[in-house]
Amino acid sequence: MGAANDVERIAAPVLRATGLELVDVEVRSGNIVVTVDAEGGVDLDTLASVSKAISSALDREDAGPRGHYELEVTSPGLERRLRRPEHFRKFVGQQISLRTLPGVGIDRRLEGEIVAADDDGVVLRISGSPDDCRRVAYSDIERAHTIFDWKAALARTASPTARSDRRRQAESSTTEGRERAEREMADKA
Repeated sequence: MGAANDVERIAAPVLRATGLELVDVEVRSGNIVVTVDAEGGVDLDTLASVSKAISSALDREDAGPRGHYELEVTSPGLERRLRRPEHFRKFVGQQISLRTLPGVGIDRRLEGEIVAADDDGVVLRISGSPDDCRRVAYSDIERAHTIFDWKAALARTASPTARSDRRRQAESSTTEGRERAEREMADKA
């Protein structure tokens, strides 16, 4: 984990200076992925700018994997990966999906609402029932991520049909208003 720690140590001050939060650093052979976030999200121009700054800082410090590597600076996305205790604490009350390591002794795949998270593990409400909670140690988790509620998001976004109906209704009321005004003007004349 030395390379990831080095990248994190170097990237963190660069990101703080730009007002971004360092979410995660992942170092794989030939690839460094730095995940950043900000209140309201991060745009592509900001990601490009920060990528150049982090790359320069890594070059100055001669950090990262040896040899050629690719640096990717990205935002967490809709379904955010959870790795650290602070990630789990941040999403208390949210739905997540996790996969445990083989042989842990509990279900391999779990989905539920984070009820609590501390330095050692997370408590999930599995079925929505207050009685069906399970504690999972972070050391037993292979992967975890938030679950984006697509149904709720789509319900908040009007369908093209609904937009057309609203547009026709607005046009109709505008036409009716114009006709009413013309009648009133004709009556006054």
